[in-house]
Amino acid sequence: MRWFAPRPDSLLGQLRSPLYMRWQAGLSLFAMVALFQGPASLHRELGTWLAPTLLAVPVFVYLYSRVYVGPRRRVDWYVAGMVATGLALWACNPFGFILLILASVVAAFSPSWRRWLASVAVMGALTLAKAWAFGDPLSIALWVVMSGLFGGFSNIAYMHSARKDAELRLSQTEVRRLATLAERERIGRDLHDLLGHTLSLVALKSELAKRLALAEPARAQREMAEVERVARHALAEVRAAVTGMRRSDLGAELTSARLMLEASGVAFEGSLPDGLALPDSVEASVALVLREAITNIHRHARATQASASVSFEDEMLQMHISDNGRGGLAAHGNGVSGMRERVRALGGTLAIDSPPRHGTRLSIRVPVTAQASVPAESSAKESSLVPAAGSAA
Repeated sequence: MRWFAPRPDSLLGQLRSPLYMRWQAGLSLFAMVALFQGPASLHRELGTWLAPTLLAVPVFVYLYSRVYVGPRRRVDWYVAGMVATGLALWACNPFGFILLILASVVAAFSPSWRRWLASVAVMGALTLAKAWAFGDPLSIALWVVMSGLFGGFSNIAYMHSARKDAELRLSQTEVRRLATLAERERIGRDLHDLLGHTLSLVALKSELAKRLALAEPARAQREMAEVERVARHALAEVRAAVTGMRRSDLGAELTSARLMLEASGVAFEGSLPDGLALPDSVEASVALVLREAITNIHRHARATQASASVSFEDEMLQMHISDNGRGGLAAHGNGVSGMRERVRALGGTLAIDSPPRHGTRLSIRVPVTAQASVPAESSAKESSLVPAAGSAA
């Protein structure tokens, strides 16, 4: 199996082994079944074609696989070997030209489009010469050339799309890495600003109290009491800062959902009322419920479309998350129990409608205190996020 592992400089290695290309490569080889069915249907003697076919097929499959997993700079050599194998088999098997058709299609994976067109032209000429010399239908040459051109253009278009997709994924990874790095630096600066002066003060007063412990015990006690007060104040500030770092908000979660589902090819629409203001505890819990639902869509739903909408009416926050995936969501599986517990802690309800093969819809209703509000002029207006990709299971 080591021979069929993609090298970093191979076609699959450069495109990060897209599933579609691997399936296409495997399914195309089923055309070689005709190498055995065709001569048998013509009642050719087995001794004239079976042994050469059994010898040629493994050689061709190896060269064919190397086009995908071998170095791209050698693709032209692999194609040349496939053409030689096909011509040799064609002399014994009347359906050997199928190997030439397969070779003409994958020739488009050559690093140079000029070499691809030249190889298709050479294959067409060789096929025409062989057909003319041995009395085979001349239309076979046309089949080889047309397959090479149309199949090749299709492969080139897919390669271009897959390469752009790979570049986009790399850029998204780099953006996330830089964002994480910037956040770490910000947290480091904040903690330095928050604790640097306080810890210096604690160290100074502790040193002073140590010197006064025997000479002026009362004053040393006052200094240590001051150290305790400063330390407790610093602890409260650190807890407040950490709470702020951990707190999620609905707008950020909708944006994160759009990015996650977009990357997995699920069309996503999210909406949030303009100016919605919720208590921090409510918004943080609801945002975590939304995150869990979107994660389930991404991992389990197998959906092509998903949506999430948030509204606020009569002091009641309502959130609906739906997808068109496989449905059948268990009432206590895939993180549903955690979502239900969060909603219950807020005094709300979580309803699930998930018929098998008909998608999933989550409906969350949470009572909100008078702190929450939506400006009157914008309560009827919703800001829709840009369509992207997801499922609510």
